[in-house]
Amino acid sequence: AMAERGAHLSSASLERDDRPSIFEVLAQDSLMASVRPALQHAVKVLAESSPARYGGLWRWFDEIYTALDLLLQHHFLSRTSASFSENFYSLKRVPPGAGGRLASLGLPRRQRWRSLLLLALLPYLRAKLERLLGRLREEDDFSIRVPRSACGRLCRAFLATWPFCSMAWEGWVFCQQLLYVFGRARHHSPLLRLAGVRLARLTAQDIRALDLKPTAASTSTSASPLSAGEKLRHFLSTAVGGVAVSISTGLSVGVFFLQFLDWWYSSENQGTIKALTSLPTPPPPLHLDQPELPVGKSECPLCRKARTNDTALATSGYVFCYRCAYAYVKAHQRCPLTGYPTELQHLIKLYCPEG
Repeated sequence: AMAERGAHLSSASLERDDRPSIFEVLAQDSLMASVRPALQHAVKVLAESSPARYGGLWRWFDEIYTALDLLLQHHFLSRTSASFSENFYSLKRVPPGAGGRLASLGLPRRQRWRSLLLLALLPYLRAKLERLLGRLREEDDFSIRVPRSACGRLCRAFLATWPFCSMAWEGWVFCQQLLYVFGRARHHSPLLRLAGVRLARLTAQDIRALDLKPTAASTSTSASPLSAGEKLRHFLSTAVGGVAVSISTGLSVGVFFLQFLDWWYSSENQGTIKALTSLPTPPPPLHLDQPELPVGKSECPLCRKARTNDTALATSGYVFCYRCAYAYVKAHQRCPLTGYPTELQHLIKLYCPEG
């Protein structure tokens, strides 16, 4: 019993020694959280500059980013027992009861796939859900009818309860971080508990093993001949690893620039941006690649009839019927005349004075 208690105390003291501070874990959390919006803004700028060439990249941004994120995180979880941001800050994920496990061995299969789902797929599903809720909220704001079907009432109830669910989740995360600060919790995030791991600092043995791992892998493959299936598997693994290393190298080099972009275009910094970029509005382009406009000033460019409920698009300034503009923007997410990316919140109702 005394030996068991001594082993427990030694493992507990080892866990306290390699336990990262709250500043380290929050810094690695904010790293990947800032990469996505910065890249999204860069893609949006490309799509606005050339809708025909980069419009598909903007429309499928979530799927492309998630695929690359899955590739990147799987590479780091299987090679360094950490996500990209955790490895960037010299941290690793430790399964329960494996305090002395080297990071170069990678996470066990169960914890690796759990971590991969929570790191890459959960943010994708949450982004899609929030976008769907935003679209439903806009439709609910524009609609004047009371939903009578069960599905409509369920959607309205979900819209009303979602802010409280999000607030409850943020409160849980905050309480978990507070307990972590005072040493009452092993995890600073509920997602780490769900993944079945905890964060720890890399040791000197981990760093040496990670530095020697590529050399050991190359000597082992050159020493023994491989079959055709093993050669194909090795080639695919090398190709996927090369893509992941290229992505990680690019992110490592540009991470501070991406964080600067995220800060520059954040909502809290819009006042500073306006003060620094308060230049006169340039005149509109003289030669736009657009279909022929109607002759009458009161005609809608889409239905070619007299406009009803005049509505302008904030992205281009053209005026349409509300019904025509709403249906087109909802279906295509762009201006029908200029091709600029447009959302439903860019519809502006115009009111004319009577008489």
